[in-house]
Amino acid sequence: MHYEHVLIESQDAITTLTLNRPDCGNALSIAFMKEIIAAAKSFQQDTDTRVIIVRGAGKHFSVGADLKDPERHQQSDEDLLTRTRSTTLGRELIQTILDIDQITIAAVQGVAAGGGACIASACDFRIGSDDCRIGYPEVKLGMNLSWGSLPLCYTLIGPARTKRMVVGGELESASDLERWGFLDELVASENLQSAAMAMADHYAARPALSAQMIKRGINAMQQSNLKQVMHMDGDQFTLASLSQDYRKARDAFLNRTDQSSE
Repeated sequence: MHYEHVLIESQDAITTLTLNRPDCGNALSIAFMKEIIAAAKSFQQDTDTRVIIVRGAGKHFSVGADLKDPERHQQSDEDLLTRTRSTTLGRELIQTILDIDQITIAAVQGVAAGGGACIASACDFRIGSDDCRIGYPEVKLGMNLSWGSLPLCYTLIGPARTKRMVVGGELESASDLERWGFLDELVASENLQSAAMAMADHYAARPALSAQMIKRGINAMQQSNLKQVMHMDGDQFTLASLSQDYRKARDAFLNRTDQSSE
C-alpha cells in the first residue's frame, strides 16, 4: 500500500514506522490517522518483523491532533449522532497500535503532545531524547483526554501523576517522565535512533512466538477494564466540544497559529 505520510523501512527483523508530516510537527489529520491505522494493521500477517520502532520525522514526534484539518472542521458541523461516531477513529488508532503483535518501541524527540503522547503510551516501550517533552494539553482547549488513552497513562505513572499530566495539561520534562516511569530510557538526542535500535535488537533476539504470547497476555491484563471504563470518552468529547470553553479555546488556538504562520 502507498502511504503519503507514513514511511516503513525494514532491516532484518526490525521495522521502523516513521510519522512523516514534519512540516506541521507530524500533526494528526484525519487522513494521516487512517494511514497510521492501515500501516499498523499491515503487520498482522508479518512473521518476519520482530520489533517495530515508531518515530517522528523532523523536530517533533507528534504535536497531536491537527486542529486546522478541514476534514476535522467538517465533523463539527455534523449532527450529534454522526459526531459521536466520528470520535471512534482516535480510539481505533490507539487500539490498533496496542494490538500489534510485535514488540513496539516509541522513539520520542521534541514534543509528543495529545494524540502524539497517546501513540507513545500505546507502545510497549518509550525511549526519549533528554530534551523531549510529553503531555496532554487537551484540557487547555476545553477537551477531555479521549481515544481510550487515560488508562494507559494511569497504568504507567499512577493516579496522582496522571491527574497532573491530564488535568494540569502541561508538557512535562524528560527527566520527570523517566523518573515517573513514563519513559523507559533517556538518551542524548543525537543517540536516540541508535538507542532505539539497540533496544530493538535486544527484543528481536528473543523467540518471537513466546515474546508475542507474553505481550498479548500482559496487554490483556492491562486492558481488562479499558472498555468498561472508557467506552464513553468519545461521548464526553462530543459534549465538551459543545461548550463555550472549547469554542473559545479552539478559536484562540487557530487564530494564534494563523498569525504565527504569517
